[in-house]
Amino acid sequence: MPMLKETIAFIGGGNMAASLIAGLLTDRYDSRRLVVGDPDASKRDVLAARFGVRTTGDNAEAVDGADLVVLSVKPQLARRVCRELSPTLGQPRPLFVSVMAGIREQSIREWLGGGISLVRAMPNTPAMIQAGAIVLHATPETSPAQRNQAETVLRAGGLTRWVDQETQMDAVTALSGSGPAYFFLLMEILEQAGIGLGLESENARLLTIQTALGAARMAMESDDSPHALRERVTSPGGTTERALDILEAGGIRTLVTRAVNAACERSEELSRLLTDPP
Repeated sequence: MPMLKETIAFIGGGNMAASLIAGLLTDRYDSRRLVVGDPDASKRDVLAARFGVRTTGDNAEAVDGADLVVLSVKPQLARRVCRELSPTLGQPRPLFVSVMAGIREQSIREWLGGGISLVRAMPNTPAMIQAGAIVLHATPETSPAQRNQAETVLRAGGLTRWVDQETQMDAVTALSGSGPAYFFLLMEILEQAGIGLGLESENARLLTIQTALGAARMAMESDDSPHALRERVTSPGGTTERALDILEAGGIRTLVTRAVNAACERSEELSRLLTDPP
C-alpha cells in the first residue's frame, strides 16, 4: 500500500471512521496526521485513547490544514454539516471523500460551496474489520493523484473498486452494501436447518460460518467462476445435487434477483429523499 503523508480529517467519529483509522494505523500511517471532528465528547475520548489521534468538537478546526477530509456523518446530518463547513474552507481546498450512504455528489458540492474535488464511496459493514467491499466514484474535477489518495485511504477498509457512473452506486448499494445481510440470512437458515437435523447449536453455528468463509475464500482465490465452482462440488446423483434441485425448483434465482432489484429501487428513493430540497 503506498504511504500517504497528508493530514486526514474525519468528520464524524462513528464505526466507519474508526474502521478506516484502524486500517490506516495497521498500515503504519502516522496517527499524528489523523484528526477526528465529532460533537460527542465520550466518542472523542474513546478514539483518542484507542488510536492516539487528535480529536475536536469543532469540525472547522478538524479540517483546518487537512489535505483530505472524510465525510462520515449520518446521512440525515449531511446537509447541515456540509453547509456549516463551507464558509470555513480555505485555499487550496482539501479533497473530500464521502462515505455517507445515499448522498449524491451534486448535493455535497452545492452544500460545500462548489469548487471541490470529491470522491464518493460505498463501503459495506465488513469494512469495520478491514474485510469490506468498497466502491468509489470520482467527480470530473478529481485528479488522478487525488483518486489514488482516496483509494489508499479506503483500501484500509478492504477491497476497492471504481465505477464510471454515479448512478451505478445504487446497484452497488443493492449488491455489496446490502449484500452481507443476504449471506447472514442464508447462514441463519443453514444453522437452524442443522439444529433441526439434530446437531448441537454450537456445532451448527461454527460449521455454517466456516463453510461460508471457505466458500468465499475459494471463490476469491480461484480463477473459475462461481458457476464452475458449484458444478465442481456437485456430483451427479449426490446430496448436493438433490439440495440444489430443491432450491432451483423453489425459484431461488428469481427471488434473489427480485430482492436485489428492490434494494436498488429503494436506494434510488432514499437518495432522492436525502438530497432533494425539502
